Amino acid sequence: MPTADRRPDPEALLAQAAAEEGGPRRGKLEVFLGAAPGVGKTYAMLGAARERARQGVDVVVGLVETHGRAETEALLAGLAVLPRRTLVYKGKELEELDLDALLARRPQLALVDELAHTNAPGVRHERRHQDVAELLDAGIDVLTTLNVQHLESLNDVVAQVTGVRVRETVPDSFFDRPHEVVLIDLPPRELIERLRQGKVYVPERAQAALERYFSPSNLAALRELALQTAANRVDADLRGYLAARGESGTPIRPRIVVAIDGDAEGEILVRAARRLAERRRASWTVAHVEVEGARTGSDPMRLHAAFQLARRLGGETVVLRGAGVAEELASFVHGHAVSVLLVGRTRRGKLSRRLGRALCQQLLTMDLPCELTVVPTSGPGRRTARAPGPERPPWPARLRDLGEATAVVALATALGAWIAPLLPVASLALVYLTAVIAVAVRTRRLASIYAALLSFLTYNFFFTDPRLSFRIHGPHDLVAVVSFLAAALLCGHLAWRVREQVVRLRAANEHAHLLRTLGERLAAAADETQVLAAGCAQLAQGLGAESLAAVRESPTGPLRRAAAVPATASLGENDLAAAHWVAAHGQPAGRFTGTLAGSAWWLLPLAVEGGCLGVIGLRLPAAQERLGDESRRLAEAIVQQVALAADRARLVASLEAARLEGETERLRTALLSSVSHDLRSPLAAMIGAATSLSTYGEAISGAERQELLEAIRSEGERLDRYIQNLLDMTRLGSGPMRLVRDWTGCDEILSAALTRLARLFPEAVVRAELPPDLPLLYVHPALVEQALFNILENAAKFSPPGEAIAVRAAARDGRLVLDIVDRGPGIPESERRQVFDLFYRASRGDRAPRGSGLGLTIVRGLIGAHGGRVEALPGADGTGTTIRVTLPLPEPPPGEAKEESA
Repeated sequence: MPTADRRPDPEALLAQAAAEEGGPRRGKLEVFLGAAPGVGKTYAMLGAARERARQGVDVVVGLVETHGRAETEALLAGLAVLPRRTLVYKGKELEELDLDALLARRPQLALVDELAHTNAPGVRHERRHQDVAELLDAGIDVLTTLNVQHLESLNDVVAQVTGVRVRETVPDSFFDRPHEVVLIDLPPRELIERLRQGKVYVPERAQAALERYFSPSNLAALRELALQTAANRVDADLRGYLAARGESGTPIRPRIVVAIDGDAEGEILVRAARRLAERRRASWTVAHVEVEGARTGSDPMRLHAAFQLARRLGGETVVLRGAGVAEELASFVHGHAVSVLLVGRTRRGKLSRRLGRALCQQLLTMDLPCELTVVPTSGPGRRTARAPGPERPPWPARLRDLGEATAVVALATALGAWIAPLLPVASLALVYLTAVIAVAVRTRRLASIYAALLSFLTYNFFFTDPRLSFRIHGPHDLVAVVSFLAAALLCGHLAWRVREQVVRLRAANEHAHLLRTLGERLAAAADETQVLAAGCAQLAQGLGAESLAAVRESPTGPLRRAAAVPATASLGENDLAAAHWVAAHGQPAGRFTGTLAGSAWWLLPLAVEGGCLGVIGLRLPAAQERLGDESRRLAEAIVQQVALAADRARLVASLEAARLEGETERLRTALLSSVSHDLRSPLAAMIGAATSLSTYGEAISGAERQELLEAIRSEGERLDRYIQNLLDMTRLGSGPMRLVRDWTGCDEILSAALTRLARLFPEAVVRAELPPDLPLLYVHPALVEQALFNILENAAKFSPPGEAIAVRAAARDGRLVLDIVDRGPGIPESERRQVFDLFYRASRGDRAPRGSGLGLTIVRGLIGAHGGRVEALPGADGTGTTIRVTLPLPEPPPGEAKEESA
């Protein structure tokens, strides 16, 4: 065999790896499969459990039904049995599996009998196989039992063979999960003998079972189904194993499409498609075509049930819209590489089939690039009764439409009588045609047909010869009125189709607008809270429901309410428990689902690649019994977009936090560098002066001693300023600064800063120009004073002797603008932004040669903490530098100071 043909199938390798590596995280399921009750499934399961227990495995019996069989009950001896949960339903006590207790006990292996069982109301999950799925997700291995008639895809086959419709079924998608399937087989004669001996049912029930279900022919057919199912399972495992090793060719996976029309046979076609897909290892899709203007008799409830069944069995669903069923199916086949198109036998009359109008005949003439399979559903010529769909208008609405049509035709008749003397009779038909079109575009199809017929009758009665009679005078009149009737019906039909298209386009446009608006709001959202608020708003608008979002900060953390529309919406105790389950398992729950269906909320997980961020809940009106597929898809699309946007917002926040942490570390390193470099010079000068005084003592003249003492004092003050700047920068860089705001005047802050400046630079000249009507500032006075002092100190260092420093203030557009202007050499334009950076020293200008590069950086931090800004500008006449400080001017002062975080 060529090497290329021995290449392993990547999908098979991934599936095999997932199965082998899923032990610690996902439990293994072993199903004991039988053809009918009584073949010994529970007995075999208990025997396997006892063998595992002897091997040291922690085994717990979650729920086992012995049905009073002594030999089965004997096998329970020595095994840990979990007490069952007791519920009261309609006055009766029912016992169910205690799922929470079993999860808390967390054994290595759990026994859960009767996989297809339906739980009593009040239990978390509707079906027992959902309980088993949660156990497997928790990493607990499970042994369970199942009869072949409970498989969803075999439900119709079993009903045809036995005449009994099994109500409790297990989706085949769940049955595909088992790690092992153990076939428990028993010949029909032995099973019937066990039944007669009372080893399966009590005698009264056993006799009824023998007469109806447990006939030799039924048992033989069920045995064959069980053998086929087990063989298919073994064959699928073998093919997967060989494909993973590259020992056989693995062609492109085929795709099957089954077309349903929403009648009673839709579920039969869905199950047939599932069986065909299983045999051919194909993906499969259920398609329904909505034909514009056609009355298909589809029942929306049955269509919804068929779609639900398809999703349970692992298939996809799609709704197509167009002018014809065959045309839309052919287009879908061509566009999606379909290998098999499966349809039901069309129930049309002989005339329709002879005219080639049957769906199968239309598809055969289209030269489809796929196999066409026709499934027999009902007998020849048999028509399945169709229940009226809930979308049909109620009778009051129909009567209102008919009344409106009658009024419009009456108005057309009156208009025709008025203009009849002026126009020929044939022209009056246009008046009626206009009336029919007007009715069709305003009402439903029935009213348009009624208007066409009524117009035909009134036109014939009042305006054609002989008048006031329904008789037709001659052949030309017959042709005229019949042509009028045909034209009226056609115009009414076309106008109604246009109206339906407009309605559909309007709905599609609303959905598109909703999603587009959601995208815009998500793009503009600054954080996770805004993302969730936008999602809740769009869900409430699009589905007409209350919406609520709850998120958690960590994978195991509690849920917190993040957004809701309306703001008063809240989750009850049961709803909150369901929400926690959804967040923990990443699966929908609540209303319209089979898990915790007692909740009034439909809860959807905010699932992303890294896990589940939280939950979005929707509470629709209580009168709404079901959720349409369009609404379901819209809600799921919105929730998915919100989940991705929320995950992106969290990622941005994490990156920002990492960036700030890096900046903090850089600041810490820079501060240490400044301490080691800038503080060394004044310390060295002080140590040198002190050493000279200590060494030479009285040998130093008084003037020299005074000079050394002055040097110690000035260098000490310089060192003090450096340390103060370092402390300010540490306070700014270590976290939020606490601002204790108070109402104060700008002149008071400036006066305090000038007093400090006079002690340090007694020769500096400062000219302040402050208007008397300046509004008060709502700031932290000490911090703003420190900022102004740093600016004044910087200006005093480089102002020429005798040159004054100008300070000007003015109120502009709700802000205080304060300019401090010096007459120094100025700052080059290319460096005006950089002078506020940490440790930046200009090559020339206003920076001192021995400065630490912290003064103006501190100013920017202090002013920015108050919501203001600081910038460097050129002097008034091109000489010197202007440092402009801008601070916000809030509303009139409150009664007391307020502490906040900057």
